[in-house]
Amino acid sequence: MRATARVLVYSDDAGTREQVRLAAGRRPAADLPPVEFLECATLPAVLKELDAGGIDACVLDGEAVPAGGMGVCRQIKDEIFRCPPVLLLMGRPQDAWLATWSRADAAVTLPVDPVEFPEALAGVLRARLASGALPA
Repeated sequence: MRATARVLVYSDDAGTREQVRLAAGRRPAADLPPVEFLECATLPAVLKELDAGGIDACVLDGEAVPAGGMGVCRQIKDEIFRCPPVLLLMGRPQDAWLATWSRADAAVTLPVDPVEFPEALAGVLRARLASGALPA
């Protein structure tokens, strides 16, 4: 098993980033490596980190301002070669169609649910592992 999985968390709200970290804990599932969180509060920081590589999954806040996570998701899916899977945080369940439009791999609602979120994060990390992009 790999030493850690690097998860980029994008939100302009430090509280939302903290909810993500606390809900996921050190390891979202027993069959996955521990997670190392990389927090970004701006779109330029997200793009810089993704360009540098080594990100295994992204958690994007759909309610972030000025660049919302849904638009950021669509942009990185278009621009980043072998873009990591994206877990989108939505303000309302009714926004699920926008998550589909953005090409997010999974979506959950805010506030971050401590049961639903780690399951969704584990799902996107397992998909990355199955694709061979997250070496064992």
